[in-house]
Amino acid sequence: MKISLTENVSLPHNRQLAGLAPGPATQDSIATIELSLVMLPLSEAISDAKVLMGRQKPLTEVAMLFAEITSREGHTGLGFSYSKRAGGRGLYAHAREIAGALLGEDPNDISRLWDKLVWAGASVGRSGLATQAIAAFDNALWDMKAKRAGLPLAKLLGARRDAVPCYNTSGGFLSTPLEKLLENCSSSVANGIGGIKIKVGQTDPMIDLARLEAVRNHLGDQVSLMIDANQQWDRTTAQRIGRVLERLNLVWIEEPLDAYDVEGHAMLAAQLDTPIASGEMLTSVAEHRALIEANAVDFIQPDAGRVGGITQFLKIASAAEQKYLKLAPHFAMEIHIHLAAAYAHESWVEHFDWLSPLFNEQLETSEGTMIVPARPGLGFSLSAQARSWTADSCSVGPRS
Repeated sequence: MKISLTENVSLPHNRQLAGLAPGPATQDSIATIELSLVMLPLSEAISDAKVLMGRQKPLTEVAMLFAEITSREGHTGLGFSYSKRAGGRGLYAHAREIAGALLGEDPNDISRLWDKLVWAGASVGRSGLATQAIAAFDNALWDMKAKRAGLPLAKLLGARRDAVPCYNTSGGFLSTPLEKLLENCSSSVANGIGGIKIKVGQTDPMIDLARLEAVRNHLGDQVSLMIDANQQWDRTTAQRIGRVLERLNLVWIEEPLDAYDVEGHAMLAAQLDTPIASGEMLTSVAEHRALIEANAVDFIQPDAGRVGGITQFLKIASAAEQKYLKLAPHFAMEIHIHLAAAYAHESWVEHFDWLSPLFNEQLETSEGTMIVPARPGLGFSLSAQARSWTADSCSVGPRS
């Protein structure tokens, strides 16, 4: 039977693709959205292997995209995503264009709303900047949902632990002199952090090895040690250095190769005793699934801010769980502490103190772990300092 596009046709079980008409199960609706672009300055310029290779400039600030969502019943949610070096204003611009698609929607329908947002900007793709902009909204909706339930997000998701092993990265960059690096390591351990990640990728690998041996001798064998090459080795270099580093008993070697070299990571994972970790630079579920299905990593490292938010992160975690992979989310500990606490297998959370000035509340570390906060939702509110660093902002909704 042919159907004329001009006829008024009612199809069985038809639903509006852009949204659902309010029904008996509708609980609330989104009333207003506040968007802000906050430029977070770092106390000193940061360099890793990408800077040494001339691929990027030193990092001096982090662009933070915040979404503050309020419902008609007065529930609120705070979410964020971010960009380093470039792209922050692009995130803000895309978020501002698509935000109106959420108005009037039930904030509880998070997965459907993710789809609605990604289709609103589908012309620019379903990964990269587009999904990173969506992440701020998605994370805010999960924050609201957990607050509405009166639960920390980890508990809403079904926490498996109340504390997660944590490691520090922010004290171990290549731009950090060795003496200061050792001081940072001692300070982290004294503050209850259980592991230290050191950046590597010098043009002379012997410099990396000397720094690592100094750190291992300084900390002893009881403190967990990881390294991060930030994608700067080729396959041969990674194989050779990986074999030399076996004796240091590293928890993992992170991003030894280009983030999209799935085959190369799989080869390394099969050849080396030291576990391989990667995933932080990927911006979609599909890209992470490729790593997982190829047995290319022992630790998967998704970033909720990059993959499109908690909704997409949970899909990655589910796929990783079925492969019995370990989980070590990248950056944004304020979000990832909850997600790591709900993961079925071994998980770590990355301690970065960079974002601390943005929030009134702080996370606690003790005996090598980060404590899951007992506050409802993600458990954070924006500080006055964050407001003062706002470079641009807008309101979407009745107040706009």
